[in-house]
Amino acid sequence: MCQIGGISALRLSLPQLLNQPPLRAEDTAHGTLFGKAKNLIWLYMAGGPSQYETFDPKPHAPAEIRGVFNPIATNVAGVQICELLPRVAGIVDKLAIVRSMATDDPNHESGGYWVNTGHKYAGPNMRSVSPDDWPTLGSIIKMLKPSGSLPFSSVMLPESIIANPNVFLPGQNGGFLGHRWDPEIFRCDPSEPGFRIDDFSSLIEVPSMRLAARRNLLAQFNQSAHRLETTDLQEYDRQTQEAMGVLLSGKARGAFALDEESATTRDRYGRGKWGQSVLLSRRLIEAGVRMAFVNWPREPGDLSAGNPLWDTHSHNNPRMKDVLCPQFDLGFTALIEDLDARGLLAETLVVAIGEMGRTARFNGSGGRDHWGNVFSFVMAGAGIQGGYVHGESDATGAFPISGRVQPQDLTATILHLLGIGHEAMFPDRAGRPLRATEGEPIHGII
Repeated sequence: MCQIGGISALRLSLPQLLNQPPLRAEDTAHGTLFGKAKNLIWLYMAGGPSQYETFDPKPHAPAEIRGVFNPIATNVAGVQICELLPRVAGIVDKLAIVRSMATDDPNHESGGYWVNTGHKYAGPNMRSVSPDDWPTLGSIIKMLKPSGSLPFSSVMLPESIIANPNVFLPGQNGGFLGHRWDPEIFRCDPSEPGFRIDDFSSLIEVPSMRLAARRNLLAQFNQSAHRLETTDLQEYDRQTQEAMGVLLSGKARGAFALDEESATTRDRYGRGKWGQSVLLSRRLIEAGVRMAFVNWPREPGDLSAGNPLWDTHSHNNPRMKDVLCPQFDLGFTALIEDLDARGLLAETLVVAIGEMGRTARFNGSGGRDHWGNVFSFVMAGAGIQGGYVHGESDATGAFPISGRVQPQDLTATILHLLGIGHEAMFPDRAGRPLRATEGEPIHGII
């Protein structure tokens, strides 16, 4: 309280505040797991996966609700998931399945904002980025638990979250904290032959020695410029130094060298854009990235399609069976098994989630429409109780009947396990203290 109350009187700056340890109240009931995780891989299944065809099948519901797919047994007695995820069924002992997430929000934009920031959208236009937006989770992690070995802490790939027609959505940048805290967005296709990140490729006319000389010249200029003590110049300097650090970091460049992986490993993840992006997230975590954010990529024609990504408004069954679930089943299972074999799962959180679920009944186009009243997600890794199912939806999979949670509770769980703390405070740009999340950890899955 003294620290918070003294902010105004002492006129502490944002950098000064960021050098202070976050204020938090540790949960003594789970103290041994506080800070268990070092890293986070966030798999965002944009569009809203159907809970029925993934982690919450309803075999006893009427046919028009349960659909044509059957549940299958997993390697945990009594736990079933949809038959479209046979590989995932073999690793459920490493997963916590949550079947009771609810926002009551059927919108991609505001629902996704809530999931990705842990805060409900309260702005005037959910299809437009505002300087008043809450920072994304990756920005909070970048601020309160930065990487100790790389020039960037939070990475987003292979593309940002966009809505039709090519609208960059709020909830995936630094928000009111400013661009300094944006995650690094690498727009790329790791499935391409000879894949590389252009940002890491030195131009022929700018060899490494010349690039270093330019950096030294910039440093000399900055020494003079700092005498002006303008916030804009200082912010520009920070961003420039971070960008230069990325260019000169051999470790950063090496993290994107997918050709170092064996053909067997790359096949194991799936050779598509999503599978290779998931493999890339593992390499980034190994290199020292704190949070790797993997968006489900759009396919050619998605910006004009009626059912892009996981948004299955039409032809739900063939799309889930032939396109979506096979990719997820392959890449997600490979990631969990690979992390486990490398000893990384014990220190890495993995979350797979969308912004909503789908309606119980099919529409006239054979699709399931938006449904935010209940949906499922899964977690694995550091501090997560494997083989556990949290919450329950009703007989038709339409509403939670026990263990209801909201996105801020997921955020609180992640911050707790990362050792940041779910009551951590951070300053906004004016130096006012804010609590990172208003949620509480989901103790059943810890």
